[in-house]
Amino acid sequence: MNLCSSSLSRCRPLLGTFVEIKATGLAEVSLQPSVNAAFATIERVQSLMSVHDPASELFRVNKEALRHPVKVSDETFTVVQRGLELARTSDGAFDFTIAPLLARWGLLPTLLRRRAVGDWRDVQLLSRNRVRFTKPLAIDLGGVAKGFAVDSAIAALREAGVTSAVVNAGGDLRAFGPEPSCIHLRHPLQPQRLSHTVLLREAALATSSPCFTERRWRGRRVSHLVNPREQCAVTGGLSVTVRAPECWLADALTKVVLFAPALAEPLLARHDAEAFILTA
Repeated sequence: MNLCSSSLSRCRPLLGTFVEIKATGLAEVSLQPSVNAAFATIERVQSLMSVHDPASELFRVNKEALRHPVKVSDETFTVVQRGLELARTSDGAFDFTIAPLLARWGLLPTLLRRRAVGDWRDVQLLSRNRVRFTKPLAIDLGGVAKGFAVDSAIAALREAGVTSAVVNAGGDLRAFGPEPSCIHLRHPLQPQRLSHTVLLREAALATSSPCFTERRWRGRRVSHLVNPREQCAVTGGLSVTVRAPECWLADALTKVVLFAPALAEPLLARHDAEAFILTA
């Protein structure tokens, strides 16, 4: 490492959580702009794929794609494409079209409610980055986009010449550099209690748990984690963490581990990933 290199840690509210970037390996005068550029990539992903923002591409897709194909950016097209591929290989265990159900439970905007609902098979990707729905549906890219934003920030830091960094978006994180990062997994019902430690080097980690969004709806417990096949929520003291080469993949694979354990093992092996399951 250059003797003149410096270290920097910054945190900003983004992606519905706090995003922290720790970076090392450039002179101080260059490190701050590099970290700012990484935050800018995250802000761009948020502006494109927010399910809440009426100015986002995803909002426009959900509003118009049943009537006509909607042209989107390379980034949004890539995330939808990756989501569809994982939906196919997991036989629908990962399905980003559960947005209408989450809207009915009050976990997403009411504008995403639909009477008759299609699934991932009814999302078409067309030439020139266009997206079309063949049945009424709505998609929520949260299960892929947050990880994709982390990966984009990592790419920006590498391009700037940073030699090591950790980008952590509320538990979706990725690290690179010569030294491993020690990541502590928290107990699903007692966040202050550390349950497991993972060494992370040139890899990503993502966790899915119902504990932070669980609520009552018409006398039963619901959460943002929905089994697409059974249209029911995962609740209780459970968390699934996946380590994978990229954060978008780690994020998406947590849902496959939750909803299709039999399919999860070969998929994890195919993607050089592993899962850690914690229960209360």
